Amino acid sequence: MSHTHYLTDAQADAFGRELDAIRDEIKASLGESDAAYIRRMIRIQRGLDIGGRALLFAGVLPPAWLAGTAMLSIAKILENMEVGHNVMHAQWDWMKDPKIHSTTWEWDTACPSDQWKHSHNYMHHTYTNVVGMDRDVGYGILRMSPQQPWRPWNLGQPVYNALLAGLFQYGVALHDVEFERVLEGKKTWRDAWARLKAIGRKTGRQTLKDYVLFPLLAGPFFLYVFSGNLVANFVRNLWAYTIIFCGHFPSGSHTFSAASVENESRGRWYLRQLLGSCNIKGGKVFHILSGNLSHQIEHHLFPDLPSNRYAEIAPRVQALCEQYGLPYNTGSLARQFGTTTWRVLRLSLPGGQSLEPQLA
Repeated sequence: MSHTHYLTDAQADAFGRELDAIRDEIKASLGESDAAYIRRMIRIQRGLDIGGRALLFAGVLPPAWLAGTAMLSIAKILENMEVGHNVMHAQWDWMKDPKIHSTTWEWDTACPSDQWKHSHNYMHHTYTNVVGMDRDVGYGILRMSPQQPWRPWNLGQPVYNALLAGLFQYGVALHDVEFERVLEGKKTWRDAWARLKAIGRKTGRQTLKDYVLFPLLAGPFFLYVFSGNLVANFVRNLWAYTIIFCGHFPSGSHTFSAASVENESRGRWYLRQLLGSCNIKGGKVFHILSGNLSHQIEHHLFPDLPSNRYAEIAPRVQALCEQYGLPYNTGSLARQFGTTTWRVLRLSLPGGQSLEPQLA
């Protein structure tokens, strides 16, 4: 189904102007309280990281290992979601702080920041949920839209999905290599190899830090620190996968054909971001731990606005959707994750057209 059926061209243009006005208003109001927020998040994240690693050095005591692993897991989630992801979206570039800037930030995950900014900031946010253009639709291994042709190897999709969830940082890291385009002759092996070498260097540094250097510093408690780091990385991977997939593939989410976005106006781009994104209900701590991607709709409408403003913007966007008769997909984590998992399972089999929203 084409998203052009929801609004006329004139309505889409008006919808876009209303959203532009919200964006301009928020941009004009940014100030010291916003800057204080991201600096506070960075201090908290680094404090949890140091505290968690220190406790793991006493990991022979079970309470210390559990507390250290929990603190390190939260630190990695915050660094990945609320800090790294959002800083590299240029949400904080207006501060003109060279230490908190999209051009200088390198995050604590396997994917090099420059590759991520291309595959995510450009490809995903420009072509959100467009089959064949947005590689986040399945990450090259999952069939997540009935518009994608079914192949027998899709029968293994539940297994691939579980592996992707547990190893999510590596799936993200390999995202921009685009192996399928190399095999199709649309991308050179030389280009792919250059990206793989950069990923190898970054992954090597992360592996050395978490699984060699810090465990060695613990001496006889090597295994406690090693296992704590392993669990923390797994928790971070699983959490990031859950939030990101629940932001785009629950029941009611839309996918689009490449033809449907040709000559797309700004208003219709906004409309596609709305229809291809889904929110997750929760409290303040939940929103922070999700990187405020629990407000995925607002993030996709305004990817360069600071994440701490999404909760403020959300009611205005929802009211605008009611005004224009548009769906605003939001639900509990259980609902969004459950329906996303059902999509993964259903699309491992042929068909699945009933998963796409239908107009009455």
